[in-house]
Amino acid sequence: MFYHSYKTLSHVYKFAFANSALWSGSRIFPPPPMMCKHEVRFKISGVHERSSQEKQKAHMARGLPKQKPITGVKEVIVVASGKGGVGKSTTAGNLSFCKSVGLLDADVYGPSVPKLMNLKGNPELTENNLMRPLMNFGIPCMSMGFLIEDTVPIVWRGLMVMSAIEKLLRQVDWGFLDYLVIDMPPGTGDIQLSIIQNVPIAGAVIVSTPQDIALVDARRGAEMFRKVKVPVLGLVQNMSVFQCPQCHHQTHIFGSDGAKELAHTLGVEVLGDIPLHLNIRETSDTGQPVVVSSPNSPEAKAYRRVASAVVRRLADKAL
Repeated sequence: MFYHSYKTLSHVYKFAFANSALWSGSRIFPPPPMMCKHEVRFKISGVHERSSQEKQKAHMARGLPKQKPITGVKEVIVVASGKGGVGKSTTAGNLSFCKSVGLLDADVYGPSVPKLMNLKGNPELTENNLMRPLMNFGIPCMSMGFLIEDTVPIVWRGLMVMSAIEKLLRQVDWGFLDYLVIDMPPGTGDIQLSIIQNVPIAGAVIVSTPQDIALVDARRGAEMFRKVKVPVLGLVQNMSVFQCPQCHHQTHIFGSDGAKELAHTLGVEVLGDIPLHLNIRETSDTGQPVVVSSPNSPEAKAYRRVASAVVRRLADKAL
């Protein structure tokens, strides 16, 4: 009757303490005082735990892809957030209007760059079988949205998504760029890790609203980059304040200074504040980013200040 008396570890413990001996196969072993045989095993395994972990890390490292720079691109900047809907893609698009910059939409499941940059069509292929980015406003852009129909959902598992990311990174003829801005998907999953493992990242820009529920995820995003040794250049506080167009009264709809407090906690800079303004929404929806369509507006100037802060941080990091 003992053969089936402990199928799980909890059953073993119960049987060990209820009796003065422990049944194992065809023999009976008396347990030491206040300890059963399985507890002895746990202690012994703990002695070799560190060496086992080191072996496992070395084994896993052999399977990771080698980081290789993207041909023709000097530096790669990722624009990320822990949560969707905080204005990350709009920020990435408007940051692309400085120097020689390309824009890569890495949000495979929900690409926004085609709409934001008013681009449609399939990329042409070069003689080397590389995709040519689509161009608008002088910005070369690449997105999964160029390769599928507008309304077609992408229902892919992780391996297929990672393969698509590899192609967007390696099979595009970017020409010569000072910066490639990558619009990352929300969260901290497969796509983020695939990009970080494939290409050297100069720095990450974290976008968040001042709202507490967004800041929790923004912090997760920042901590992820730190864990994988990607410098966090700073935070952008988006939708920081709403100004009534009639009376010019300012209202902090999503709270005030939440991103600034998080930046202080993380020990990074606030790269700038972007207001909650109708002009930003309208120009984004029509595919005419505010930096292009209203270059002298306060909103456009706010984006340019953020872009200047990013460039400055990269220069400081290089010293």
